[in-house]
Amino acid sequence: MLSRLINFLKACCRSSADRYVHSGTDSAGRQDGLFWYKDSGQHLLGEFSMAVVQANNLLEDQSQIESGSLSLLDSGPYGTFVGVYDGHGGPETSRYINDHLFQNLKRFAAEQNSMSVDVIRKAFQATEEGFISLVAQQWLTKPQMASVGACCLVGVICDGTLYVANLGDSRAVLGRLVRATGEVLALQLSAEHNASIESVRQELHSMHPDDPQIVVLKHNVWRVKGLIQISRSIGDLYLKNAEYNKEPLYAKFRLREPFTRPILSADPAVSVHELQPHDQFLILASDGLWEHLSNQEAVDIVQNSSRKGSARRLVKAALQEAAKKREMRYSDLKKIDRGVRRHFHDDISVIVVFLDSNLVSRASSLRGPSVSLRGGGMNFPAKSLAPTPT
Repeated sequence: MLSRLINFLKACCRSSADRYVHSGTDSAGRQDGLFWYKDSGQHLLGEFSMAVVQANNLLEDQSQIESGSLSLLDSGPYGTFVGVYDGHGGPETSRYINDHLFQNLKRFAAEQNSMSVDVIRKAFQATEEGFISLVAQQWLTKPQMASVGACCLVGVICDGTLYVANLGDSRAVLGRLVRATGEVLALQLSAEHNASIESVRQELHSMHPDDPQIVVLKHNVWRVKGLIQISRSIGDLYLKNAEYNKEPLYAKFRLREPFTRPILSADPAVSVHELQPHDQFLILASDGLWEHLSNQEAVDIVQNSSRKGSARRLVKAALQEAAKKREMRYSDLKKIDRGVRRHFHDDISVIVVFLDSNLVSRASSLRGPSVSLRGGGMNFPAKSLAPTPT
């Protein structure tokens, strides 16, 4: 009797998780404990692979691939949109981005009837403004929403052009074939906004010349105001608007000195790349992957194996490295439950997008079936607020 009850509860948990792993008709992908993966799929310009592993009590990473029309209009433009959203302080911001950023991009692309840097910037700005409105509505009942934020990495492939936009320290890496040698070299396309980078610290000092404590070395880690490592994000309103840096926000997030201008920024770094026939694939991943693998190591793993399951192999390689650093076996690391697992590695989200040069070259004329898929692991309804870490 007891065993039947336990099996029933497990089945309910799996059913509940599935509702939040997949969105709408996105029924593809497999769940294996804290590991979710979609080994192979087809987007407008080639194949793709996705994988996510959860470490936090609540999965704070979100990710998506959208392929087909990038506009609200049937006339297009057409292409592929990829997003990786690495939340911190809770899952609310990354979930919000997953629900709204692509829709905002489609709206602005429809207005301009094209894809551009301006469209992408406006989509980021609208997403930030939407989340600000949400925090304002819930300020009295859920003030800790002001301390929740997310890094936001986006890749848009349209008409033979790759746009990469980034806030925070997730990373996009291109695998490019060197025809003379046959090697595939790693080329980092995203600019990162982490206070551990000297140029980021210099930028913060130049923007806040009257604040000698704008960046603080705390426990051997550089942090903005001693609180957060990243300098750009969606959310984190407690460091953007002084109205959200007071009671009833928890005291540990409140600054002693008032501030009059935003400390963190939501202005993405955007780069534009004309794709070449020797551009093989694109890896987008949260920093949980890059803590354990170099750019070239990640590219080698993708290049030296079959395309199917490439994202899952990258996550597994990172987990194996995390286990090795703690002098334990990978098989033992896999047994550690969420929450406790965060002491060994972060949530990790990876999307590998393969580029078929024949399809990329005639992208403007393609009208293939649309793809809409979100990656995720065990999750909870979006209305739930993650416990604030102590």
